[in-house]
Amino acid sequence: MESGNSGIGNSNSKSEIGKPVITLICGTLVYYHCAYRKSSLLSLLADVLIVLLCSLAILGLLFRQLNISVPVDPLEWKISQDSANSIIAWFANTVGAAESVLRVAATGHDRRLFFKVVVSLYMLSALGRLLSGVTVAYSALCVLCLYMLAENLQSRNICLLVSKTR
Repeated sequence: MESGNSGIGNSNSKSEIGKPVITLICGTLVYYHCAYRKSSLLSLLADVLIVLLCSLAILGLLFRQLNISVPVDPLEWKISQDSANSIIAWFANTVGAAESVLRVAATGHDRRLFFKVVVSLYMLSALGRLLSGVTVAYSALCVLCLYMLAENLQSRNICLLVSKTR
């Protein structure tokens, strides 16, 4: 068996499975806060900022006691130019693709696309009348997380099959 290519114990595969799980946990907390507690998003944001501030204060006190220096100045934090460019490019491509689809649908040049957009918007409107927006958003988040988990597990199984055949 080759070392490092087996897919088992690979830290990248663990983080790929962890992303949908963490997203689902965060979504569940947002859903609980907004749907069951009947609180607003502004209240949720304030609660999150309070928890972050208290956590950072406790960590700061702990690091001070352990004599660990932590860069506090955000100008000392580094992000590579490639990372910044890829984030901006992804955002620009997403907005551009959505704008392009809506423009083509609105002009009526592609009747199929036009009817798909109209039916999708009508279904979302009907769904919005039946359920609250928070419930619909949480359901979509759950489906997205299940899709991400299935995709990661499938790629992990493919890696395991490839490593077993070698």
